[in-house]
Amino acid sequence: MAFQFNFSIENTEESRLEALEDEKPQQELVQESLILLDKQESLAEKRNDMSSEENMFNQELLSEMPAQVADHSSLSKSHDVTLPEKYSCPAAAKAHNVPKDVGKILGSKVVEKLPGLYHINISVVKAELPNYTHGDNILTKSISSHSDLITGVYEGGLKIWECTFDLMDYFSEAKVQFAHKVVLDLGCGAGLLGITALKGNAERVHFQDYNGVVIEEITLPNILVNCICPSGDSEGITGPSLVQLQETDFNQDLISKCKFFSGEWSGFSKLLLNSVTPFAKYDLIITSETVYNPDYYEALHDTLSKLLKANGCVYVAGKAHYFGCGGGVLLFQEFVKKKNVFNSRSVKIIDKGLKRFIIELVFKNPS
Repeated sequence: MAFQFNFSIENTEESRLEALEDEKPQQELVQESLILLDKQESLAEKRNDMSSEENMFNQELLSEMPAQVADHSSLSKSHDVTLPEKYSCPAAAKAHNVPKDVGKILGSKVVEKLPGLYHINISVVKAELPNYTHGDNILTKSISSHSDLITGVYEGGLKIWECTFDLMDYFSEAKVQFAHKVVLDLGCGAGLLGITALKGNAERVHFQDYNGVVIEEITLPNILVNCICPSGDSEGITGPSLVQLQETDFNQDLISKCKFFSGEWSGFSKLLLNSVTPFAKYDLIITSETVYNPDYYEALHDTLSKLLKANGCVYVAGKAHYFGCGGGVLLFQEFVKKKNVFNSRSVKIIDKGLKRFIIELVFKNPS
């Protein structure tokens, strides 16, 4: 089987918008972020409705762009990026078990290759999800309408986002050590960050995504295909061959290190902290492209502060600003600063198109 990359993160209108935004001075971006932060706080009671001020802010940004870019109606349906729709029906948190019939999980999947790991072709999964009987109807609607986000319903797990690769590169460059650590891949999507930790000999790796269907159809299959024993040839295996895989074809030691969760962050942290089984907090929490919506900052910050060990570390990868959502790394850092719980520092800046950042969070007063 010939492997090929099938990511849709470069050829999108989003990339064009980001290139234009990069022309703005850094100070101007910070000022805009601070203004938006104040607006978000003053309208906290109206979070279910997009504020007129935020909408005006985004319209002003778009008005500075060429008409063919600013006109939302001109965004082609062939691209898988649109401004988010807004709903309010948070997903309940739950744990997902690894089914015994692992071959069935991989049966209809197509495996592709990345340096050092494998992944399931997401486009193939997307094509099948409209007929997925256990999925959320609104999720399949988002696929058919090429929408990357439906706030509070679908949070982008069916796409591998650009900053995921930034963080994977940083792990390699900085020689981040996962050995003997308990790791959480928060907002995991395809789970590539957690798989990197797993292959780095982490003691345990937990994967969390907003949507259960993402965990079941993307994350879990990705972990399984990366846990195929050396005797199994994962290169060139497609549907019919994957169905024939037995439990003995997988590295059970690696699989046993993993747990899977879905649901919104507040419910997820409560699920862990109120569990009958004693919960050991995480040495390392890794997350990519999860700071796009300021409405989620409170829940995100609360989850990080409750689930991280006293001497633990958080790595957050994200863009300077997210069009249509109002958030971004700069805004999130200001939010963190006001909370006065974590020290935050940028450990890497990717200055291509719209600036992308990797930031590190550690407790100010470990206890």
